[in-house]
Order: sequence, then structure tokens, then C-alpha cells
Amino acid sequence: MGRSHINWPLYNKALINRGKITFWFSKDLAKCWYNKEKTGGRGASDTYSQSAIDALHLIRFRFGLTLRETQGFAISLAELMNMSINIPDYTTLCRRLEGASKDIAAKIAADRSVHVVVDSTGLKVFGEGEWKVRTHGYSKRRTWMKLHLAVNEADSQILSVVLTDNSYKDNEVFEELMFDVDADIGQTTGDGAYDAKNCWDWSEDYGVRGVFPPRKGAKLKSHGNSNEEPSQRDEHIRLRRKVGKKNWKKKTKYSRRSLAETAMYRFKTILGGDLSSRWTPNQIAEAILKCKILNMMPTPCAL
Repeated sequence: MGRSHINWPLYNKALINRGKITFWFSKDLAKCWYNKEKTGGRGASDTYSQSAIDALHLIRFRFGLTLRETQGFAISLAELMNMSINIPDYTTLCRRLEGASKDIAAKIAADRSVHVVVDSTGLKVFGEGEWKVRTHGYSKRRTWMKLHLAVNEADSQILSVVLTDNSYKDNEVFEELMFDVDADIGQTTGDGAYDAKNCWDWSEDYGVRGVFPPRKGAKLKSHGNSNEEPSQRDEHIRLRRKVGKKNWKKKTKYSRRSLAETAMYRFKTILGGDLSSRWTPNQIAEAILKCKILNMMPTPCAL
């Protein structure tokens, strides 16, 4: 989408609204604030609904609050609204984070297939800051998790998210990312890290156009005089040899892959480049809720 098609006044207004603090608990949320369902197991049922817990964590991550600050913030908000609801304490917020909803609220048009762009980035769990690293180097206590995102090329909405430790390669979680996309996928695009057999096989099996740049010096699997139907990878190799790398990117819309990098930049700029949780299930829930926050914020191409 060209810059001339963007409604900049509407986008500027959306950016201003991000900084407003005039928000409140909705009446629908207040009605389902407490858990009305019994677990059927041993012990007492949870007092608060998962919707209430998720709402408080969305506030926490959006404004970079600690668990105790989130509790105090919510108490003040309920008092200002004259709402007779109790606020869960910070230990409950921490314990219940793992059960956060996996729905990241991506809005997808049902009448068209989507072009999915994929990429990954590192999120720091604990360790030294960047200044210390530049000055003295890394230490053994520096730990990272890897955030993998599938992004809608049309409007920059995050369609699926996977969080792994830093030992995973991008192509190893590609299929999981794709299966979590609740839409008809027409094309999926990634960088050279996705030029792997499982990524090409998945694209062939599900009739999706895969666009992953073959490695330099890549060999054809089946030559022109073969009776076998050419694979997608072979077609890309032939096309790149014929028109050159620059024109290949234009013809395949490979350059749109940069929108995945833009999504990573938005994530780190708005929500920070680290994870506050220390337990892996909570880290996964934190990553999902942060992606939900980004999907609530319009981008220029979505307006």
C-alpha cells in the first residue's frame, strides 16, 4: 500500500489516543469480574474470572507496571469509577498469568486469503544492559527468549505468535506459526532462514505460495528435461537466475517481508525489549498479551 493511500489525520489521532489515560473498566467486564464457574476439583475455585486477570495484565504491560503497581493502579481506577469490585492482589495476578487467553484479537477479512510474513527477534529475560555488554562483553547470566511472529502483510496485524528459547532455529517453529493462523493463507514470506525442507514441504502440501530466498549457489532438484513437476524452490531459483535478485524481489513481493521487522520494532519500542516474567509459561502468556496490545493499536496501512 502506497503512502498516498494512508489516512494520516486519522492515524495521527490514533497515536495521540495511545497516550490518553482516560480509560475505564467496561460494564461487560464488571459483570463477569468474578468467576461463577466451579472447577469441580479439589480446593476452592478461583475468585476472579480470567477476563479480569487478563484485563489487569494488559494494563500492566502497556504501561510497564510492576505487579504491585498494577494492583494499586486498578484499585484507584475502581475507586474513581465508584465500582464495588475487589481487585486481585499481586500474588494472584502472578499465579494466574499462565492461564491468559491465547486469542490475540487479530482482525482478518473472511473473503480473502492473506499474505503472511514471518520473522523472529530476541527478548531479554535477565542479564546486563547494552552499555555493559559493549564495554565488557557478554556474561553467562545473559539469557534470551526468541519471539516468532506471523504478520498480515495487508495491515500489519499479528496473526500468530510463538515464544521459544534461543536454541530454536526460525524454520523449526514455522509450521506451528502457520497452523495458528486462523485464515486462508495465500502466500507466506520469510528470509533465508526459512529456506529449509520443512518450510517448502509445508507450502507444497497446503497449496500456499512460499517465498524464501534460496541460498547462494542453490542447486535445482529437478532439471528442465525431467518428468517431475518442478518444486516451488526450483521455480524461484530459475526465476532469480532469469531476472536477477532485485527483480525477483519485486515479482514475488519478497520486499513486503520487512513488515515483519517493523512489527518487531513496534513491539520493542512500545512494550520494551525484555520479558518481566521469569517462569516460562508466564513468559509465553506475556508475549501473547503484548501482541494483543499491538493488535489494538492501528498502523498506517490499517487505516
